[in-house]
Amino acid sequence: MRYLNIPGLDRPVSRIALGLVWGQPDALELPFALLDRFVELGGTMVDTAHIYGMGASERTTGAWLASRGRDKIMVLDKGCHPIGNSGPRVGAKFIHSDLNDSLERLGTDYIDLYILHRDNPEVPVGEIVEALNEEHAKGRIRAFGGSNWSHHRIAEANEYAYAHNLVPFAVSNPNLSLARPNEPMWAGCISADDEMKAWHTQTQMPLISWSSQAGGFFSGRFTPEDRSNADMVRVYYSDANFARQRNAAELAKQKGVTPIQIALAYVLSQPFPTVALVGPANLDELQSSYEGSLIELTPEEVAFLDQV
Repeated sequence: MRYLNIPGLDRPVSRIALGLVWGQPDALELPFALLDRFVELGGTMVDTAHIYGMGASERTTGAWLASRGRDKIMVLDKGCHPIGNSGPRVGAKFIHSDLNDSLERLGTDYIDLYILHRDNPEVPVGEIVEALNEEHAKGRIRAFGGSNWSHHRIAEANEYAYAHNLVPFAVSNPNLSLARPNEPMWAGCISADDEMKAWHTQTQMPLISWSSQAGGFFSGRFTPEDRSNADMVRVYYSDANFARQRNAAELAKQKGVTPIQIALAYVLSQPFPTVALVGPANLDELQSSYEGSLIELTPEEVAFLDQV
């Protein structure tokens, strides 16, 4: 396993984090098997969220922590996602409320990396930074960041933190994948464009990518002729992405690996620190992601994959 360091965390973070977006407390066999194997492979971080399964994902993660030990893995948890037609839920009261829920469901008194699932640009960054620092001072979160935040807002938040001697955002958590989305898969989501990638290259802030393998676009299941999955067609079907798909297949053949492993390696071979969230449905998919995370691409190979 490969690792990187994130400010505020006392252990290295594995370059792939295991996404647990599903799971029920009465159906623990598969998530437990995935978590056990992930730890055996050297994985150090599991990804869950307040909104996933309306708490089911956190409860499943908490059951594993209770069984195996809180020290076995670091927890990345996300809060402040809209619920139903609630509208934006970002601000001090939502941070405190969602964090209370998540800690109870997880059965722990702290979360290693707490990420705000959405932004609300109408809320001043000062209120958000102050609330996160309040929880940090209590020891209930070790580090924090923003998911689907523009890099401009993260920079603004950190300028506020530095000016007031507070802890800044440690990470950003947008989508980053070899396939570039035509539009967001879900409303309010942000993908890393060239400007954001240039900012990360300049600042070297770690980027934790969700949908790092583009929903399986490089798995071989999706072709221009097969339009049966309306969401995949809407988000990823384009001449440019099918060109990238062909590039990944060509490079995979040269290296004796699979295109989807090349797509994962693309995310992990950027000129700034990255972690890829992966959501394997079974142990074979987890093994594939692990092997893909070990592939190191040269800058020339990364540029080749992006040619359209």
